[in-house]
Amino acid sequence: MSDGGFAIAIDGPASSGKGTVARLVAMELDFAYIDSGAMYRAVALFGARHGLSLSDGPALARLIQKMDFTFGFEDGRFTLVVDGKDISRAIRTQKVGQGASMVAKLPQVRGALLGTQRGLATSQGVVMDGRDIGTVVLPDAQLKVFLDADLGVRARRRYAELVERGVEVGYEDVKSELAARDAQDAGREHAPLAQADDAIVLDSTQMTPEQVTQRVIQLARDRGAF
Repeated sequence: MSDGGFAIAIDGPASSGKGTVARLVAMELDFAYIDSGAMYRAVALFGARHGLSLSDGPALARLIQKMDFTFGFEDGRFTLVVDGKDISRAIRTQKVGQGASMVAKLPQVRGALLGTQRGLATSQGVVMDGRDIGTVVLPDAQLKVFLDADLGVRARRRYAELVERGVEVGYEDVKSELAARDAQDAGREHAPLAQADDAIVLDSTQMTPEQVTQRVIQLARDRGAF
């Protein structure tokens, strides 16, 4: 169903649902799915495994040049394989997430990953989500979506996700952390969270992931994706 080279960029703040929607859209359209956030998590994971400081931008950039990223789906489950190892679960720990936030601030890391991200999107239909996809990574994407939601709703989603995973956390703490993350992402010097001028804004506050997915698919159809 995919038309090689058609790109869908989905940006938005943390817990807006962009990752879930991007995966659903990719599966329904038979497009490749690229989770840019997972790539930063992979850098943090491999950097730690190689004994590198997660504040050493040049060293991490050199490491990235040697990393081979492969995204896919297995029995409906998102997978990320790096250098032949499936790290889909290993990158989802709180420690790796904290590391990802550190490395994502480094211009050397962002620059090194930029070429990889663009390379993955050149020869196939692709859905990529993140915070700077439509503005920096894929500025020529045929469809750009900025997915947002009320902070309270995003906090409840994140809280439910953590509780389901057995993490003991309070809702107010989750909400405060999300608010701080929003401010950090928007105020970041390099590639901050921003809505592209030609992006379609979708508010998922009162929408299910399936409803948002169908809206994105309709927008892609309108633009000739299939």
